[in-house]
Amino acid sequence: MLEHPETKYRRFEPVGLSDRRWCDSVISAPPIWASVDLRDGNQALIEPMDMERKQRMFDALIAIGFKEIEVGFPSASQTDFDFIRRLIEEDRVPSDVTIQVLTQAREHLIRRTFESLKGARRAIVHVYNATAPIMRKVVFNMGEDEVVALAEHHAQMLRDIAATMPETDWVFQYSPEMYSGTELEFARRIVDAVTAVWEPTPDKPCIINLPATVEHSTPNIFADMVEWTHRHIARRDSVVLSVHPHNDRGTGIAAAEFAMMAGADRIEGCLFGNGERTGNVDIVNLALNMYTQGVHPGLDFSDIDKVRATVEHCNQLPVPPRHPYVGELVFTSFSGSHQDAIKKALSARGDKDEVWDMPYLPIDPRDLGRSYEAVIRVNSQSGKGGVSYLLETEYGIRLPRRLQIEFSGVVKQVTDDSGKELTAKDIYQVFEQTFITTDRPYAYVGHHFVEDSRSEEVHLTSEIRIDGETVTLEGRGNGPIDAFVAALSQRVGVPITVMDYHEHALGEGAKARAATYIDLRVGDQGPIFGVGIDPNIVTASLKAVLSGLNRAMAQQAKAA
Repeated sequence: MLEHPETKYRRFEPVGLSDRRWCDSVISAPPIWASVDLRDGNQALIEPMDMERKQRMFDALIAIGFKEIEVGFPSASQTDFDFIRRLIEEDRVPSDVTIQVLTQAREHLIRRTFESLKGARRAIVHVYNATAPIMRKVVFNMGEDEVVALAEHHAQMLRDIAATMPETDWVFQYSPEMYSGTELEFARRIVDAVTAVWEPTPDKPCIINLPATVEHSTPNIFADMVEWTHRHIARRDSVVLSVHPHNDRGTGIAAAEFAMMAGADRIEGCLFGNGERTGNVDIVNLALNMYTQGVHPGLDFSDIDKVRATVEHCNQLPVPPRHPYVGELVFTSFSGSHQDAIKKALSARGDKDEVWDMPYLPIDPRDLGRSYEAVIRVNSQSGKGGVSYLLETEYGIRLPRRLQIEFSGVVKQVTDDSGKELTAKDIYQVFEQTFITTDRPYAYVGHHFVEDSRSEEVHLTSEIRIDGETVTLEGRGNGPIDAFVAALSQRVGVPITVMDYHEHALGEGAKARAATYIDLRVGDQGPIFGVGIDPNIVTASLKAVLSGLNRAMAQQAKAA
């Protein structure tokens, strides 16, 4: 890198729009959306779409709700030409959808373009020529007057050819290519020259598209450019003002939002931002940004995973896992503090239909067809909130708070040792290994008890296996657990004390089981939890006592 980059690169000069209004505007309605996935997006692919993938993408765009779709560059691609013919001849274009095609301002290309559209109900013909100084002076060696004359000539050609094909409802679109690098006064001059040829009206407007062919400046400067153009071009009431942002600086989304605030009526872009270099503006991102502000974008992303799968198939490119709204990890928290906050907020909210106010989640995943199963995932950075949330949502296990702390330490040890993420299934297996299948040295076999109404005591007879040998224990207490603990304390030779007890049902109806969590103190050891699960609540409780005892003895042996 240069020590003095200012010797090689020029700072983009501000517009100087001192009375700008866009910065105080609020986006309160969606723009006209125009998908360019099948043209601009397609030309940027390593392997351009074949007919099958083009059709699948087109059908997906229709299902999402696009009403304007740029379907190809028919004068430059035989595949595009054939695809457009198939759409028209096989009547694959819904009556409320307008297809759009692109052509350079060259006579033979324009004629070929109209040929591809023969028989269409309604079509947008999008013509462009380069207007930036570098293109005028270096690439085409043309002066300003010559560039304007070229645009006027080909605008007239569009109008004349369209007049010979009255069966189609024609819409004309013009782009001063590299508008983002063109002097505003010259951009206005050439746009006004084109609209003077087309003579649009408020009832039959034309489209003027302002492409950030290369994103040169910060998005606020692009917004100033758009507002200046919006305020100064002729016949503004007969023009649909469109923008086509690219993402070279990584601020295409902001540029598009600012442009809407500055007066743009229409946005051209691609799903998930596919396109040349760093891509076109991402329409999914833009649309869902609006949605989170209470503005329905007019596009349906209720099954965002299906949309992503279709786009990945058609483009043969993956959507990044951190992509806003749709990436695999965007509704995922690994951080323990984040998980705890999400868990508490979700529990407090329940299923209430109220204003969405959730820590770390700007949108409800359910609105996009995602579920809370993927919201919290567990690795070495995770805390008790994430672990307990996954156990509860996936398996119905509701850990008491202190057990959440204890078990999260167990899980953290596993993730530290493996260095890998644990799924809900992995966590449940650790839970089972830690609490449920711990049958050494003590394992439950059976029990029965008798209640003495006179003494209000329970006489419990239980059978347990100790290191594989079945023995019978007898004890008395104010309930089955108390009686069992008394008998077990006598057998073990140290006092066992129940410090706390929690239980809940797993499932409903005849197949419901009980989950019991018992906090024990064994001898002079610190408290330790045991867990039991069984259709019978007493049996679950006795299993929980043995689970805690086995864990205590394992800790004692490890410390010895």
